[in-house]
Parts: sequence; C-alpha cells; structure tokens
Amino acid sequence: MLVYQDLISGDELLSDSFPYKEIENGMLWEVEGKWVVQGAVDVDIGANPSAEGADEDEGVDDQAVKVVDIVDTFRLQEQPPFDKKQFVVFIKKFIKNLTPKLDAEKQESFKKNIEGATKFLLSKLKDLQFFVGESMHDDGCLVFAYYKDGAVDPTFLYFAYALKEVKC
Repeated sequence: MLVYQDLISGDELLSDSFPYKEIENGMLWEVEGKWVVQGAVDVDIGANPSAEGADEDEGVDDQAVKVVDIVDTFRLQEQPPFDKKQFVVFIKKFIKNLTPKLDAEKQESFKKNIEGATKFLLSKLKDLQFFVGESMHDDGCLVFAYYKDGAVDPTFLYFAYALKEVKC
C-alpha cells in the first residue's frame, strides 16, 4: 500500500486506495470522494419486534453518521473558507515553503506550472471547501473539495508536488 504524506507537515493525506487523475499539467490530483454511513450494524436475528410489543423506533441506529470517506480516513480537518486575497497570501507562502523541499527538476516544473493551477483553483474558490491534515500544521498543504455539476459526492484536489509517496 502507498500512502501520500504532506512534505511540509508529514500528515498522511491520501493513499493508493483512492485513485487519482492528474490535471493542470500534473500540478493537481483529482480524487473522487464518497459519502458513506458509519455506525453500529443492524443485525436481523429473525425475531418479530411488533409481536413482542417493541416500539416502532426500535432498530433505528442513532449512532450512524454520514461521513466523506477521504475526510474520515485521513482525519482531515475542515478550515474556514478563504477569500481571494487570503488565498493568494496562502499560495505565496505555500510556494516559498514547498520549493526548497523539491529537487531541481521538480522545482523548475513547479515554478512553471503553479500559476495555471492557482488560476484553476481561484476560478472555483467560492465552491471550495478547505481541509488540512490531522496535525493542523499552519504551513501544511491544503486539500480542496468541491461538488462537480450535479454530483452528490465531493471531488478532492491535492497539490501533487506537495505529496511524498511512502510504502507501508
């Protein structure tokens, strides 16, 4: 199994269990999330609750919650939304912090293509949800989520160059 860690914070943000598609010249990874129900399992033992005088509500699982698989699996923490100015400040700081962690070849490609990826994200800014890793590291990589037209499940966006592949 492969896990992808944030180069800056070290938080695990993704694994190969969630296939990705490269977009924006490989700068961003697009990953489909899914809403899932978690909670206690309802086991049917074949008894007839109505004949035994049980309430109609019996068997309803109050512990079940709906979560997004990626958010739950990697314990991502939602952050308040950014306006355009805040986002540009974040991107500048992110570029400054990430660039030294990349090898020379990746640095060149990163600098060449980050503007296009930034414009892509800015075009969706009002629709994005922002997440950070479990440690909530101030300078860590952001993970973005949004709903494509008509989609019921969120799509996540990751900065590809900010992730380090780790074999487990």
